[in-house]
Amino acid sequence: MSLDRFTIAVGEHEYDALAAGPRDGQLVLLLHGWPEFADCWTEEINALADAGYRAVAVDQRGYSPGARPREIAEYHVEHLVSDVIAFADALGAQRFHLVAHDWGGIVAWAVAGAHPDRLVTLSVLATPHPEALGEVIASSEDQSRRVDYVRFFRQPGGLAEQSLLADDAQRLRAAYGGRVPAHLVEENVRRLSEPGALTATLNWYRAANDQLRIPAGRTTVPTLYLWGSEDVALGREAAHRTEAFVDAPYRFVELTGASHWLPEEAPDEVIPELLAHLAR
Repeated sequence: MSLDRFTIAVGEHEYDALAAGPRDGQLVLLLHGWPEFADCWTEEINALADAGYRAVAVDQRGYSPGARPREIAEYHVEHLVSDVIAFADALGAQRFHLVAHDWGGIVAWAVAGAHPDRLVTLSVLATPHPEALGEVIASSEDQSRRVDYVRFFRQPGGLAEQSLLADDAQRLRAAYGGRVPAHLVEENVRRLSEPGALTATLNWYRAANDQLRIPAGRTTVPTLYLWGSEDVALGREAAHRTEAFVDAPYRFVELTGASHWLPEEAPDEVIPELLAHLAR
């Protein structure tokens, strides 16, 4: 299925988006993580469209060339949350399903905490509730080591950018752990090598803290949480602690053998869970 390509205007910014499915279908909004773009959701978008939903994935703040503010403070989670609500408003959806991965998952948990009246369901891939993650980082040496990359990304002076893009972006390519299709890796590297692009995406980390301990509130909407047993960044303890922050019907699914990159790596396992959750 060919995807619709369009832009969403939010204030002075323009966000690139991909979509499929009937325009009058229930909106499913999909949020990517780092270092990904909206096309990481291609398989899921097509499946959702086939099921009658209007599936829309957006290149978020810093990833869209038309939405790349320079100040680090512009990437604070409150702005990322506001963007999500503005996307739904622009798409004419008072209530919508929210699906997210990695950093998009942190934003999605925060959206659910701040705007539960806008969500029909929440589905998060890989990322535990950020308050659960913060607690475990503070108490677990293992999980603290797993997020050393966050501290590296937060260094000033462009050190992370230089390291990630050196030697034909060898370190950036290695971030995907060989789990993401080569054509997506090449396209991601090409886009993140554009002037200012990688800095803008790393500003999500710089606007947060080195423990990613972001107040997200309790979740009161039906929630699906999928986690890969081989996730090198986000460990089992935070994954299991997430349930304590959800006051609604909740389903946790461990994808045995899967890594962090669930949208691209495991669509055949993700899609049935996602469709069942939305239909429920």
